Amino acid sequence: MPDFISSPGLFVKEQKPRPVGGFRGALYKITGGAWNLGPGAKQRQEDDLARRISRQLQGSYNTAILSLKGGIGKTSTTVGVGLTLAEYRGDAPCAIDANPDSGDLVERALGEGIYQQASPRTITDLLENIESIDSLTALARYMHHAGRLHLIAGEQDPEVSDSLTAAEYLRIRKLISSYYSVALTDCGTGVTHNAMSGILQSADNLVIAAGYAVSGAKRARSTLHWLASHGYEDLARNAIVVITDKDEVSSRVDKDAIEEHLSGICRELIAVPHDRGVADGDLVTLDVLKPETRRAYKEIAAAIVDGYR
Repeated sequence: MPDFISSPGLFVKEQKPRPVGGFRGALYKITGGAWNLGPGAKQRQEDDLARRISRQLQGSYNTAILSLKGGIGKTSTTVGVGLTLAEYRGDAPCAIDANPDSGDLVERALGEGIYQQASPRTITDLLENIESIDSLTALARYMHHAGRLHLIAGEQDPEVSDSLTAAEYLRIRKLISSYYSVALTDCGTGVTHNAMSGILQSADNLVIAAGYAVSGAKRARSTLHWLASHGYEDLARNAIVVITDKDEVSSRVDKDAIEEHLSGICRELIAVPHDRGVADGDLVTLDVLKPETRRAYKEIAAAIVDGYR
């Protein structure tokens, strides 16, 4: 027979998780917990997403977000997913703006007004002083903060914004890996700019941004084929394709056909619904997004962490 010392768990009844919202939550609240039907299917799905996102990691991982076309939700996805990771993970994530075309990652996370009032330090300033950075406190002087999401701003001067090299990016990635277990890199458009080989070399998985248009779908597919034919077969095969309905496409567009066109050549395909909080090209905050949009970002965040092995 088991005893209290060797098997204490055998003498305690396992409690059902507390239901939140809906009929089950109301019944639990009204009866003071006496009637606990446990969480419903929707809450169990949400709890599973939270568990996957918050999974403890051993080491540091990097996800690159890229596309071959601008204006289809790449940066908004980086911010939305970054804020979601920050909400559910115990450790703060980091997002790096490596867009060679004067990226606006930090503006989308902070709001342009707040960003203009903040320290103007960018990825270029970080590189110039990287040898002197030996602590998270020192690194924080070159970062911006949207809640628990830490960000490195891209270079805004067009004369130097495209000068980031693969070697320089790898130096930044090495520094970030000492302090952050999850990093997102907003790559800008294209796969051939100077820093891209360093980004792909250090990426653990990819998010490919696409849109509900024939041209957007073709470019996403072309991106995956280019990766597979240039030595990045694993990244292409395990990529997450994110289709953002940014322009609320007309009924003439066959969304199912576009999704089918892309789903067979990636690990997972996730659709982000049309949302003014994303489509306006301004500040992205989770509080103003539709529940469906927040759910999509949770699914993307969970898929990203699932890919860290």
